[in-house]
Amino acid sequence: MEEAPERDDTLPGTAESYWMATSPETGFLPLDGDGRVDVTVIGGGIAGITTAFLLKKAGLTVALIDAYRIATGATGYTTAKITALHRLVYADLIDRFGSVKARQYAAANQAGIEQVASLVREYNIPCSFERKPAYTYAESEEDRDLVMAEADAAKSLGLPAVFTEEVPLPGRMHGAVVLEDQAQFHPRNYLLLLAGHLPGEGSYVFEMTRALDIEERAGGVTVKTDRGSLSSRYAVLATQYPIYDQPGAYFARMHPSRSYALGIRIDEPFPNGIFINAAGPVHSWRSQPAGDGDLVIVTGAPHDTGTVTDTRAHYRSLEAYARSVYPVRAVDYHWSAQDYITLDRVPYIGPLAEGHDRVYVATGFGKWGMATGTAAGMILTDMIRGRTNPWAEVFDPSRFREQPEFPDRARKRLEAAGGTIEVEAGRFDREVAAIPPGEGKIVEAGGQKVAVVRDGRGGIQTLDPTCMHMGCTVAWNNAERSWDCPCHGSRYDARGRVLGSPTVRDLKGKKVVRK
Repeated sequence: MEEAPERDDTLPGTAESYWMATSPETGFLPLDGDGRVDVTVIGGGIAGITTAFLLKKAGLTVALIDAYRIATGATGYTTAKITALHRLVYADLIDRFGSVKARQYAAANQAGIEQVASLVREYNIPCSFERKPAYTYAESEEDRDLVMAEADAAKSLGLPAVFTEEVPLPGRMHGAVVLEDQAQFHPRNYLLLLAGHLPGEGSYVFEMTRALDIEERAGGVTVKTDRGSLSSRYAVLATQYPIYDQPGAYFARMHPSRSYALGIRIDEPFPNGIFINAAGPVHSWRSQPAGDGDLVIVTGAPHDTGTVTDTRAHYRSLEAYARSVYPVRAVDYHWSAQDYITLDRVPYIGPLAEGHDRVYVATGFGKWGMATGTAAGMILTDMIRGRTNPWAEVFDPSRFREQPEFPDRARKRLEAAGGTIEVEAGRFDREVAAIPPGEGKIVEAGGQKVAVVRDGRGGIQTLDPTCMHMGCTVAWNNAERSWDCPCHGSRYDARGRVLGSPTVRDLKGKKVVRK
């Protein structure tokens, strides 16, 4: 549910993900009026498309809806590793949940990998699917013990993990946990083919259709959109962050994080494998066949969404890191992605909340959505069909019993957003003049905050910086030229139009009157 950022010519390479640049555009029509299906799936990423595909395959009618184009949100900007080795997770899961639930987490992710592999074979999907060993490597002697413990923990849960001294990356390493037969692929080429099987026989894909709300009723739900309403027996929220989050208090149970990626060319062969470091600032590596040789994708430099204005600096630090490891011949692409991390690092997959058994959710994949998002589709398909799923327990969204309420202060801030303010002309104009063309800034004026963007012709756009989800104040992101919310990750373009959920409403205008 996120559009591509505006291009930034100050950074190296094309401001686009490799997956978006090398896959066809989609053109599914929007919803036109009201309709009825068995299940409405909101969100066209890997979790949503997989869920819709498996439900239709099981004989149910589905409507998949997306606010923009499918597979252009987090899934279009992923590193596209399909693995059950999630940095250092298994020792922690055993401590938090015990071995039984930790084993469910491991088995679900392994099953997600095999489901992708099976569908690639069955439908002959040309998506560069390759089996690769996955490494979590130690960069210091202190990290070595953590990696060895992770190997032991993963092995105790039935994963074929081993500790190895051999890490085929440059520089001095201190061992790694390695898991064989993991995978990588081109996510959009994979998902667009699956989505192509959805329309027909009472099922649909509706793009450019924004879900606004869900109305629960006895025996079913109605999903209200900006194009009409869909009535169904069940609804699935697979919008990265659920747009209908109040019943489950998701606003208090996970946080948004942005990270950065470069598609680079190097002057030597890239080793066989997918790699991530064990501790410290995250750095992740993989290669991708790209016609005229491998493109190497390096990711990292994460930060909480909306807490950094100079996001260009994160691209530059990532480039400096990549050049410190490999001789970089060129940077072909740069892009960023947003993910949600739950309180205990385990996604929420299942009924939205206790008492809301007609609405399901899949969210909080914590940057490991390819395997877990696929597993989410398998789990939710079982649940909707009334079948027991062997992995569902560990992902239960109701595992946190304390449910904070939607704060009244948020409602009051949303009601007060927008309007007109009077400002002292000289002071306001000086602050605005100091904003470089094409940039934005929060300006204090008339005792209020105003979000101001200067365009390249000297004109300005003034907005109320109150995020229309829960009333937090947005911050400028200079690499993507967007307004990002630090509380729950809503994103808006420079004109205040929604780029990404949980918000479903644009920022309100703020008229400035000079005195």
